[in-house]
Amino acid sequence: MLRRNKLLGKFTGAGFMQKAVLHLLACFTALHVSASCAQEVRVGFVFDKTGPLEAYFKQTQAGFQMGLDYATSGTMTVGGKKLRVIERDSKGKPDVAKAQLAAAYADDKVALAVGAGASGVTLAMLPVAEDYRKILIVEPAVADSITGSKWNRYVFRTGRNSSQDAISNALVHDKIGTSIGTLAQDNAFGRDGINAFRAALKSAKLVHEEYLPASTTDFTAGAQRLIDRLKNLPGRKIIFIAWAGSSNPFKIADLDLARFGIEIATGGNILPAMSTYKNFPGMEGATYYYYGIPKNAINDEMVKQHQAKFGSPPDFFTAGGFAAAIAVVTALKKTGGDTNTETLINAMEGMSFETPKGIMTFRKEDHQALQSMYHFRIRSDPNLAWAVPELVREIKIEDMDIPIRNQVRQGSKR
Repeated sequence: MLRRNKLLGKFTGAGFMQKAVLHLLACFTALHVSASCAQEVRVGFVFDKTGPLEAYFKQTQAGFQMGLDYATSGTMTVGGKKLRVIERDSKGKPDVAKAQLAAAYADDKVALAVGAGASGVTLAMLPVAEDYRKILIVEPAVADSITGSKWNRYVFRTGRNSSQDAISNALVHDKIGTSIGTLAQDNAFGRDGINAFRAALKSAKLVHEEYLPASTTDFTAGAQRLIDRLKNLPGRKIIFIAWAGSSNPFKIADLDLARFGIEIATGGNILPAMSTYKNFPGMEGATYYYYGIPKNAINDEMVKQHQAKFGSPPDFFTAGGFAAAIAVVTALKKTGGDTNTETLINAMEGMSFETPKGIMTFRKEDHQALQSMYHFRIRSDPNLAWAVPELVREIKIEDMDIPIRNQVRQGSKR
């Protein structure tokens, strides 16, 4: 009898009851989370929320939220499932970005993810998408290698790549008798961009390439090397600048380039950076986006809503975030809300979708979004803090021969 009572005590004591209750709660919570997940689509947003590209994050985030709202007509629902965005901060560091994306896939159970700002950070994230066999939509990192040598089949990009930047700018400046020197950051963004720019030139001559650390604040030495190479050449002479971040390479204009007949040229940029462009009226280049250029209903609505919400027009990366959101919703509409990765890949390869820039199409071979670019000429407006890139012409998808640079690696997960 005593032995029987001791055995019963094991199953009726406070310790057992506590464990039993905790186990039941855990099971209930797991079932609840499972049921909750079945009723929602979780989207990871892994971005450089802090660091040198924080401004890019704020624009992309605003555009992404506005785009989801627009594409779902304010319901934040697709295929009967609620969209839930879960943000994680990559802090502008490749190792942190890898860990955060892995946590988004494994812990947050996101169906797909969007990110990130810097090209170097984004490159570190690509193998994580492959390891987890989950889609990563790249916005706005531009290095060609993202959809080129480092690509895998889980990577799609709504942002433009370095080739699109470079080829559109080359089309503006590629004239017989023109000599060009380049000033770019010594990183994936800068080198991929200039490699593509060089390859796109057919008539103009690229005579010198200058690469400086992204943290550079004194550009004098690099500028002097460019001047020395260009100053005695005949014909038109241009220094083409490819730069991102807070440093100001346009300070080289203080060296009085005009006395050598040297011009400065560059592509588009965010509005705060384009305040510097006011010093270069008439400068030409090609841009990814400026709110006053595209003429379509989506852009009109984005400009209207952004002005109402933030008291300012949308910027460069706002349009990119908006486009990424529309890509997500368009894909989920095609699958009826099914988040199976293979189903999504089949839906997204070759998929066309409307954006503030007009139609984009995910090229089947490398999942790069093909899109228009815009040839501009700078005008200074005293009523605006930034220079106005007036449209010269739309450079359409068919005007640019964007190389396919990816190769499926041996052993790549299929």
